[in-house]
Amino acid sequence: MGVLRRLDLRSAQPTMSDVRRLFPRAAVDVDVAMDAVRPVCDDVRDRGDAAVLDAAERFDRVRPAELRVPADALASALAALGPAVRDALTEAIRRARLVHRAQLREPVVVEVAPGTKVTERWIPVGRVGLYVPGGRVAYPSSVVMNVVPAQEAGVASLAVTSPPQVDNGGLPHPVVLAACALLGVDEVYAAGGAQAVAMFAHGTESCPAVDVVTGPGNVYVTAAKRLLRGLVGVDAEAGPTEVAILADGSARPDFVAADLIAQAEHDPMAACLLVTTSPELADAVDVELDKQVPATRHRERVTEALAGQGAVAIVADVDAGLAVVDAWAAEHLEIHTADAAGVAARVRNAGAIFVGAYAPVPLGDYLAGSNHVLPTGGTARHSSGLAVSAFQRQVHVVECGPEALADVAPRIAALGGAEDLIAHVDAVEVRAR
Repeated sequence: MGVLRRLDLRSAQPTMSDVRRLFPRAAVDVDVAMDAVRPVCDDVRDRGDAAVLDAAERFDRVRPAELRVPADALASALAALGPAVRDALTEAIRRARLVHRAQLREPVVVEVAPGTKVTERWIPVGRVGLYVPGGRVAYPSSVVMNVVPAQEAGVASLAVTSPPQVDNGGLPHPVVLAACALLGVDEVYAAGGAQAVAMFAHGTESCPAVDVVTGPGNVYVTAAKRLLRGLVGVDAEAGPTEVAILADGSARPDFVAADLIAQAEHDPMAACLLVTTSPELADAVDVELDKQVPATRHRERVTEALAGQGAVAIVADVDAGLAVVDAWAAEHLEIHTADAAGVAARVRNAGAIFVGAYAPVPLGDYLAGSNHVLPTGGTARHSSGLAVSAFQRQVHVVECGPEALADVAPRIAALGGAEDLIAHVDAVEVRAR
């Protein structure tokens, strides 16, 4: 494996721009990908199902017999699901429901003046399309992470799509189908990539259009979301996965190395950053990587990711380390320090924060109850992970009586006049009179 690229920042105070330059993510040009997906999306808009099936044959090397997965295929997948996986998915669903149900908001009523009140309501969207990736591995956990918040939000119509698999006769992966069935989702499509996003956005003969599309995917899925944003609502753009670990000399190097490897296992483009106050820990982590990487199943993928986007930053103290991880704004941030909870409470920018030695990222991937669909590429500075709020709209309901309107009419007249919108003033005055 060799050692991770190392930068000594103990005498420096890097700016946000410095951190982005020193610790780059894998280059992902969504704008270039948009040029590639535009004709695919336009074709789906114009030709519907036929265009989606043609794209599957071209990109996935298999043409499904039909886009919608038959009900018996869902039932068969659930019946064939191994008991250990079923038990794990059942518990993951239970925990996710607890966390996401707690995100529901009650209406808030504010009386701004006697006789005038504003009620804030959260109303679910009518229909959502949930994307579950299916590239190198199957992601039944992503079914849970998409479906549960949508269900808890009260969405009436849910559809899931996942790429067709050559080895499954043109259907999505069986464990993905089983997870859908376990969650009670019976509308599932064998479609992936940009064509699946376009199918949801435009609607086809088989699949009615949706209001919101969520779920992680490759750069082409991300590009299609960016292209079709506005026609449909979308969640945050998800790029290659990433982890940052903030650690001091108290951290266990075997734990830290294992967590870097776990993230690198996802993708050769995964980014893995260790920020530590301890050069000795950095040395020990290098030793552990040399031991653990050759023994891991996906060592080629891991090695490529760590060599390409792996790095260690040596910082003067935990405060300096916090500045670095906040500037990098990781999708996943682990805290391996003394008083880890106190340090975690000071973090501003991260998709999800994992506190202490026994809260690794894989816990969040599967069974913490938190959502693993998280902002990447530094977008955690302004975006959040997938939540119930992604499937609801905030609506203000305004109520006002005649006396209250008459009381505020002079102020409306003043503002309407200042903006030269006299009909606005008249619409109030006709009532006030």
